[in-house]
Amino acid sequence: MVRRVFFSFHYQRDILKIGQIRNVWLTQSLSHQAQPFLDKAEWESIKRRGAKAIQNWIDSQMIGTSVTVVLIGAETYQRPWVEYEIKQSHELGKGMLGIDMYGMKDLNGNYDSQGINPFSQFTFTDSRSNIITYPVYSWVYNNGQNNIGSWIEQAAKAAGR
Repeated sequence: MVRRVFFSFHYQRDILKIGQIRNVWLTQSLSHQAQPFLDKAEWESIKRRGAKAIQNWIDSQMIGTSVTVVLIGAETYQRPWVEYEIKQSHELGKGMLGIDMYGMKDLNGNYDSQGINPFSQFTFTDSRSNIITYPVYSWVYNNGQNNIGSWIEQAAKAAGR
């Protein structure tokens, strides 16, 4: 089954690690799709147009996706647009999961500190007021390179997609 995935992350700080994770997933199967990455110039152009332009871009990129993958770095939980993407994904009934990038090297070849799980900032409930929790996996310690496809599929099925 074709899975279109929206990746949520801290662009400036984590782009190298994001590229590694996203490329592993995309190369596992020809049926996988993800929203395109903006290069720095495109992102800056959208940011200059203001918050509404950013929100519109995010909303347009989520169209047709079944799962949102939140890639968790040292500062991801502090990013207002990541918060928006998580809330919007929940509202739209998308499957969600987090991937903790702790243990991966940053742009300088160093290891970054572990980030706070951004899902911990929310209490999500379903239509019957049951609490919903979204799984978080470690890219390094849970063998993300081999398991990302099954994590995405599990999240989609949990959301009924």
